[in-house]
Amino acid sequence: MNAMVDNAVALVPASQLKVRSRDTYFRFRQDSDFWYLSGFDEPDALIVLIPGREHGEAILFCAEPDPKTALWEGEQVGPERAVSDYGFDDAFPLDDVDDILPGLMEGREHVYYSVGLRPDFDQKVLGILSYLRRHAQSLSLALGDLIDLHRLLHELRLIKEADEIEVMRQAAAITVAGHNAAMRAAAPGVYEYQLEAELEYVFAQHGARDAAYAAIVGSGPNACTLHYDKNNRRMNAGDLVLIDAGCEYQMYASDVTRTFPVAGRFSAEQKAVYDIVLRAQGAAIEQLQVGRGWQASHDASVCVITEGLIDLGVLHGELDDLIEVKAYQPFYMHRVGHWLGLDVHDVGDYQSDGRWRELSAGMVTTVEPGIYIASDNEVVHERWRGIGIRIEDDVVISEDGPVVLTAGTPKTTDEIEAWMNQ
Repeated sequence: MNAMVDNAVALVPASQLKVRSRDTYFRFRQDSDFWYLSGFDEPDALIVLIPGREHGEAILFCAEPDPKTALWEGEQVGPERAVSDYGFDDAFPLDDVDDILPGLMEGREHVYYSVGLRPDFDQKVLGILSYLRRHAQSLSLALGDLIDLHRLLHELRLIKEADEIEVMRQAAAITVAGHNAAMRAAAPGVYEYQLEAELEYVFAQHGARDAAYAAIVGSGPNACTLHYDKNNRRMNAGDLVLIDAGCEYQMYASDVTRTFPVAGRFSAEQKAVYDIVLRAQGAAIEQLQVGRGWQASHDASVCVITEGLIDLGVLHGELDDLIEVKAYQPFYMHRVGHWLGLDVHDVGDYQSDGRWRELSAGMVTTVEPGIYIASDNEVVHERWRGIGIRIEDDVVISEDGPVVLTAGTPKTTDEIEAWMNQ
C-alpha cells in the first residue's frame, strides 16, 4: 500500500475451482498474488486494500461458514476468523460484495486491478466503474485511472525475503530427493511414467503433494522435445533420459533437470555433449552476481555451447561469427533460465527501459542450458543424432555470490554413473 499512488484502492481476487471433467474439480490452488498478500487458501475470495481508510485498510470478502459445505468439503475460515487469524482489519461475507464494494471504492481516484485473469470479476469491476462514473456528479466522486496491479506487486514478489528463500530451500531438497530416486530406478525396460511415479512418491512423502508443473521424462529421441510430457515410452539400453521436474512446497516451486543414461553408463558421444552443457551451466552460474545484467548469464552459456559444438564438428567457422549469426540456435533454442518463486515461471520483468535489468540480492533464477540434436538432423554426423541434454539448477542471487539450492543430486558424468551403479 505504501507504493500505491494517493487516493487509490486495490482489488485482488482469489482463484476459482477449476473443472477437471464434468462435475469433478482439480484440487484447489490459490492465486499466487492473492497468497503472497494473505496466505488465505479458499476460492472466490477478494482482498480490497484502501490506504488511509479510517475503519481499516485491509479488507477481505470470503465465504460465510456453512454446515452443509463443512460436511461435504471441510471447514471454512469465515469473516470473523479472517480478522483474528489472518490479520485483516475487517472482513465481510462474499455474498455482500455487490452491496459493499462500490462504497469502499467511493471517492477513490485510481483502482489497482489486473484485467484478464478473472473475466467474471473483470465484468463486475468494470460495471462498478461505469456506475460510479455515470453518478460521479451526484456522488461527488472523482474516479480515474485503472492501474495494472501486476506492475507494482510483481516487483515485490521478484525479491525474495529470507523466509521465502528458506521455503524454497526445502522445496529444492525435496526435488533433489525425487530426482535421486528416479535416477536410481532407471533401467532398460522401465517406462518413462514409472520414473515420474518415483518423483511424485518422494514429493508426497516429504509433504509436497503437488508438482510445480507437469513432469518431463523424455528418453531417447523424446529428450530433444523441449516440453514433452506424454511420458509413455519404454526405455532402452543406450538411451539417455532427460527428467525436468520439481515439487511445489508450501506454494513455492522448485525446477530441476537432470539427464542420465538409462543403463547407467554414458557413451563417449553422450559424455562429450554432456560435458559441454555442464561447462556452459558453470559459466552461466558464475555470472549471477549482484549488479551484473541478466543477459550476462545467457551470453556465457552461448559462448561455451557454441565453442563446444565447433569442437565436436557440429558447427564450422569462427566462434564470434557463429555467435553473431546465432548458429547455435538449432541446437540451443531457449534462454538459459527464468525467475522462480510462487510460480515456476515466476513474475518480474527481465528488462527495464529497454535494457536488461541488473541482478539484485534475493532474486531466484533457474540456470538450464541444453543441447538438442534431433534424430532426423541429417546435417549432423549420425554419431551425434538423437542426443538431448539439459542440466538445470535453482540459484539464489546473494551479496556473497550465487547460491545453488539444488546441488544435492549427482551432476558430473562420474557422479551420475557412480550413483546409478552403487
